[in-house]
Amino acid sequence: MTTAAVAQLQAEVNRLRHELSTVRAHEQAPTGESIFVGQYLVERLVQLGVTKMFGVPGDFNLGFLDFVEDHSKIDWVGNCNELNAAYAADGYARVKEGSLGVLTTTFGVGELSAINGIAGAFSEHVPILHIVGVPSTSQQKNKPMLHHTLGDGRYDAYHLAAQHVVISSTSLINKETAAAEIDRVLTECLVMARPVYLMLPTDLAYERIPSYRLKTPLSTEPPANDPDVEQFALDEIAKLIEEAGQDAIILVDACAIRHSVKKEVHELIQRTGFPAYAAPMGKTAVDEQHERYGGIYVGSISHPEIKEKVENAKVIISIGALKSDFNTGNFTYHIPTSRTIELHSDHTTVQFAEFPGIGMKRLLPKLTARIQPFQPDAKLIPVPSFTLPLPQEDNDIITQTYLWPRMGQFFRPKDIIVAETGTSSFGVLEVPFPSGAVFISQILWGSIGWTVGSTLGAALAGRDLGYKRTILFIGDGSLQLTVQELSAMLRSGVTPIIFVLNNAGYTIERFLHGMERKYNDIANWRWTKLLETFGGEQGKTCQSHLVKTKQELSALLDDPKFAAADKIQLVEMIMQPRDAPRALKRQAELSGKTNRYVAELPEGVGEAV
Repeated sequence: MTTAAVAQLQAEVNRLRHELSTVRAHEQAPTGESIFVGQYLVERLVQLGVTKMFGVPGDFNLGFLDFVEDHSKIDWVGNCNELNAAYAADGYARVKEGSLGVLTTTFGVGELSAINGIAGAFSEHVPILHIVGVPSTSQQKNKPMLHHTLGDGRYDAYHLAAQHVVISSTSLINKETAAAEIDRVLTECLVMARPVYLMLPTDLAYERIPSYRLKTPLSTEPPANDPDVEQFALDEIAKLIEEAGQDAIILVDACAIRHSVKKEVHELIQRTGFPAYAAPMGKTAVDEQHERYGGIYVGSISHPEIKEKVENAKVIISIGALKSDFNTGNFTYHIPTSRTIELHSDHTTVQFAEFPGIGMKRLLPKLTARIQPFQPDAKLIPVPSFTLPLPQEDNDIITQTYLWPRMGQFFRPKDIIVAETGTSSFGVLEVPFPSGAVFISQILWGSIGWTVGSTLGAALAGRDLGYKRTILFIGDGSLQLTVQELSAMLRSGVTPIIFVLNNAGYTIERFLHGMERKYNDIANWRWTKLLETFGGEQGKTCQSHLVKTKQELSALLDDPKFAAADKIQLVEMIMQPRDAPRALKRQAELSGKTNRYVAELPEGVGEAV
């Protein structure tokens, strides 16, 4: 049976168990109170720890939004557009591990604007509930030519489009099944860590249903592993490590974060002593100050010492891998399958054997206990020191080689650090983060401008969880795509520090192709005026700064008032258009060869006549 088939079967078993629990609850309280369908949905979200809902109001969701606004434990965060709302829900979910992000849009025009953000969350395994307010059940049946439709009676067209970028979806059609369907998609969203889609008709939101199901909490735990198969897999893993003379390393990636196994991974490293490394998307899945942590492995782009340690290990225990091009140095991992153990949320592989349904959440504690006796030998394996010293440069230009180690000195524990696709995400990778800091970047989907909305969501989640600061690094080109959300930040009272790398255009694109092409140029905005334009009051609710030299930047970073982050701040940093981090240059070189933009013309073709 395939991994997908096993996962589907397990999801159905979990659903039936939940239904059995709700039936028992109903038998114990058959005459319970009633509740509106819309209220039921909001109560379920509150039970799951959701405190913020993102989106844009529209005529098909306004009635439902009354339930949201009237609830004391969840706040409506109005966004400037639906795409930014999806980005914000994504950032919120990444920080609030174990919960989910939620956005609400209206039928057609609203939901299609959000679909790029939902696709990114699907790609990167982020749990988001997308609630779409849709026409009433009678209108869907009779199919009048309503606004926001395609004019041809296809009321299911947008639902069909959404199914490509969500793990589960539902169109609520009657009050008898509404609660069960809400429970089903929410459970699948959290267990599978991917977006789900829910159509809520205007009339059905105000239908009354029994509230007894709310007494049975949703189970978001992954399904149990088959004990016999799990034991066999553990035996095989232990045997492989023992045969390798305990010469093993641990390589942690994004799904260790998304599927909530950071605690289990920490225990594995702590109790076994095996060296640990992370892929770019797995940055901060492991405490970067841990004595057994050696840094970021990105295939051929890695620092030579890291590359040598990872690729020469006799066994690689890979946890939550997402082997995309930018996450693997353009697929330059040199790790043969014969030396690899892969742990995933819904399956495990040991060399060439796959064990569907054996998930890492339940397997990891048992694996830790099983291989802990190897610790004395494992702790003798040397680990590179993960450091990034400040370079000595004979100029005062803010270079990429200077910027990122200097920023490393500015970071503190419990910081949320957000890096935009491109220059920022590549530059910050090599910076050792303090314990408890969180890294957020969209390395696989790579939608430029994503970080602005994501920073809003991350800052709001961070405020709930006691994080101290949210820090965004973004290029001038990326910021122009989603800049409106600065106004939502001001309105929401969050206080991120936003570093704008003004390098006159799309630097990553220049290195990929077209260094001198005009399509990689942008208009130069008055960046330090933006916060005031969007409603901030300079010196009171916001502060903007312009830095052109190393000395100016360093003085600002050392300023306690600036570092306190008690108001939203924007820092425009003037940088060179043709300067980029080492890793970005190497990745661009590899990607350029793969893309083959420059055709090899036959001899004589293209020559002057």
